[in-house]
Amino acid sequence: MARLLRPHIRTFITTHMRNSSDQLGELGGGAGKGGGGGGAIRQAGGAFGKKQAAEEEMHFRRLEQEQLAALRQHHQDEIEHHKKEIERLQRDIDRHKGKIRKLKHDD
Repeated sequence: MARLLRPHIRTFITTHMRNSSDQLGELGGGAGKGGGGGGAIRQAGGAFGKKQAAEEEMHFRRLEQEQLAALRQHHQDEIEHHKKEIERLQRDIDRHKGKIRKLKHDD
């Protein structure tokens, strides 16, 4: 199961995370704000530009939350995998200890 999630995690790590603190000026305030024009509506500024900027920010926040949830789930899956592996190894240890006890008893 963990191997199936690794490409998704790799995508998460390499995905560019938007950071609002890098923006210049008010989002949706007109051309050149926030590193570029961003389209005709954003270039015009005003209420529509601000609305589009807010929707974009919400989209990226939602995307970030989904990515964090996937990362948390990946770590939970890894923990469960390791717990099962520990249980398997403990059974092997107990089996080998039993063989040693039997060899000592046969002497």
